[in-house]
Amino acid sequence: QVQLVESGGGLVQPGGSLRLSCEASGSIFSTNAMGWYRQAPGKQRDLVARITSGGSTGYADSVKGRFTISRDNAKNTVYLQMNSLKPEDTAVYYCNVVPPLQHYWGQGTQVTVSS
Repeated sequence: QVQLVESGGGLVQPGGSLRLSCEASGSIFSTNAMGWYRQAPGKQRDLVARITSGGSTGYADSVKGRFTISRDNAKNTVYLQMNSLKPEDTAVYYCNVVPPLQHYWGQGTQVTVSS
């Protein structure tokens, strides 16, 4: 059974940085594109960054130049380095395959950007 466990969220001031981690159990990691998604209160869950099994990346316009996604296939872990954080980045962040599968959603990790 596949599990995705997100960690690394917290409270940070505007302009600050956080690094999120997502560890995957099971066999999905090495052959699938992985993504970080986020959901703010009252809004839909959106893809903000993706990385293929070969390491090609893509970003939503709202985070381009500030967020960096990476993966360590040996550790079955995908990361999201978030710099220059803004209050509008406040959300619960989730990882999943791309496109996402319903039964892979984990608990997510809360990121709050506030002074």
